Amino acid sequence: MTAESRRGISGPEPAPPVSPREIWAWAFFDFANSSYTTVIITVVYSVYFTKIVAVGHVGEQLWGWGYSASMLVIALALPFLGAAADFAGAKKRFLCVLTGVSVVFTALLYFVGPGDLWTGLLFLVLSNIGFAGGLAFYNGFLPEIARADNMGKISGYGWALGYVGGLVALLCVYPFVRGGFGEENLSSVRWAFPLTAAFFFLASLPTFILLRERAVPSRLPAGEGYGRVGWRRVFETLREIRRFRELAKFFIAFFIYGDAINTVIVFSSIFAAHVLGFTPGELILFFVVVQVTAALGAFAFGPVTDRMGAKRTIGITLVIWIGVVAAAAGVETKEAFYVVGLAAGLAIGSSQAASRALIALMTPPGKNAEFFGFFALTEKFAAIMGPLVYGTISAWTGSQRTALLSVGAFFILGFVALQFVREKEGIEAAQALRDLTGRKTHTG
Repeated sequence: MTAESRRGISGPEPAPPVSPREIWAWAFFDFANSSYTTVIITVVYSVYFTKIVAVGHVGEQLWGWGYSASMLVIALALPFLGAAADFAGAKKRFLCVLTGVSVVFTALLYFVGPGDLWTGLLFLVLSNIGFAGGLAFYNGFLPEIARADNMGKISGYGWALGYVGGLVALLCVYPFVRGGFGEENLSSVRWAFPLTAAFFFLASLPTFILLRERAVPSRLPAGEGYGRVGWRRVFETLREIRRFRELAKFFIAFFIYGDAINTVIVFSSIFAAHVLGFTPGELILFFVVVQVTAALGAFAFGPVTDRMGAKRTIGITLVIWIGVVAAAAGVETKEAFYVVGLAAGLAIGSSQAASRALIALMTPPGKNAEFFGFFALTEKFAAIMGPLVYGTISAWTGSQRTALLSVGAFFILGFVALQFVREKEGIEAAQALRDLTGRKTHTG
């Protein structure tokens, strides 16, 4: 059965069947792009920027502002890019171009040295725009290569491979950063950035070579451009989501707690290095622990989600997150922070996997691309507020522990918002439209 027939879409020619090799090629892109989030955003460049590049400045605040700015740009641009890709049948081309942007500017971080504040921020913003923008098109392939009964499993393959990819990338750059961020080792540390870029590019090749573009190109309506079509699609999607109240309420909850998760990812290594004095080698070891437990969490909570329901599973992970943040804000030793990292890894893998599963369960047939597109838009805006709040509170109070407690408030609010989501009603609403679509198909 082809991707189009599964979604009830007819085209001029049937799409080629999806092979296992192609599914793994899709999932392998998560392996590739995790090198960027792990090395650049989480472990190495974040610390390098705040300790070396932003010397004499409030590095945490500038880092938070720069990261938030990149997510704001891609969130605003996403409707336009999505419309262009949908109409041109060019998700793969957009994915290639944006990945190329991220790879190039990640490699250029090699030339960022002490005091190169604005260059360092600019290259961060541009590399992250390429990375985050590409993810939207990568995720857009999922409804084409997966069926409703295996979408969660295939999505889980991507998450799990992503954590493995981040771990492998960390091991690759470890020889360059183990000497620390002292002046005598800066020339070595800087090689971690082009090495990450090369890893990202080479590991992406299976996706670019083997993954097929199944979308059928369409012509733009007369007198309209991609920008106008993009905005119209956003408003149409908003109207559609209002018909599915429970899914809309879940997007609100995800916006809140997803913001907190992203903030932990962005600032965890900065906290460990500045507050607890972690060396680069210790940071690498810490995130090896986190990556391993995150992969285990993504796998282990899959069956739990099936048995207990996605909403309840997410609620459990948010309780874990609240405990993690409270414990991290009070830790005094590196050993205690490693223990906190074990729980954080379990929470991040399981919460991400369960969240995507709940969206899939409450998404009506034929609306996968639109609703997952809106989810991507929500996800990007969710990445703006938390880092901005964390960086600002850290600058105002001079305490990252206080800033970390603000992240706990996001998790608590997200947990409360999740309680208003009626999972059963949301799934039934999607099923009702699925049944209606099926009857219309059978009656002609």
